[in-house]
Amino acid sequence: MKTNLTKEELEAVFNSKKGFICDMDGVIYHSDKILDGVYEFVNRLQRENKNFLFLTNSSSKSPLELSQKLKRMGLEIDPANFYTSALATASFLASQCPGGSAYVIGEPGLTYALYDAGISMNDVNPDYVVVGESRSYSYEKLEHAVNLVLAGAKLIGTNTDLTGPVPGGIQPACRALIAPIELATNKQAYFIGKPNPLIMRHAMKTLGCHRTDTLIIGDRMDTDIVSGIQTEVDTALVLTGVTAFEDLANFPYSPTYVLEGVKSFVQ
Repeated sequence: MKTNLTKEELEAVFNSKKGFICDMDGVIYHSDKILDGVYEFVNRLQRENKNFLFLTNSSSKSPLELSQKLKRMGLEIDPANFYTSALATASFLASQCPGGSAYVIGEPGLTYALYDAGISMNDVNPDYVVVGESRSYSYEKLEHAVNLVLAGAKLIGTNTDLTGPVPGGIQPACRALIAPIELATNKQAYFIGKPNPLIMRHAMKTLGCHRTDTLIIGDRMDTDIVSGIQTEVDTALVLTGVTAFEDLANFPYSPTYVLEGVKSFVQ
């Protein structure tokens, strides 16, 4: 683990990488505010023709919606530069069960990704029950999902996040929403998003870069950094999100680099 890198060392790290996989919340923005140095960092990525993806564990929004969200904050980024747990989940299901079907508890970003991958919606006898973030979660949907899993549908979660940030607090996320289904059926869900290395492999395939040419930038040790370690990709922990430098002692693994923020690459 390298901390307090000199300007020359930071330049060497940046120049040695062809691809960058960046988490979003805590790395690019907080709520609806772009973090310091992000505009300059993105401009540099684009100017120097680096391949980059903004990767999020959330499954609720499509790449187009994420692109429009950042556009409202002043960042012009093509939807092709976004990758979500919904896309990774759809890719996984399409590879496991081409032309399969799913009962979905989630937002349109997840449903659209599954449709695009050839997975149809089915609330009678689906191959899968898929759960992501959802603001329309209900007891009726929970009950139906439980009975479909008991009837043989495989249980899939888009990510293991227990909560997600919202203005003024937090909201239950995928792991919290899927837990009652696991408990009622005595079936364990398979989760696609970080820290499952599967999502990073899908992201690197989309990015078109080898692992040795890629840098993962994130603010969470238990998702971003461990995903990079498990896929043998260099990692940069930024201290603009949920992890403070003092927290590093609580983990049995370390990032490759620790940065004040992505602004470190443009100072």
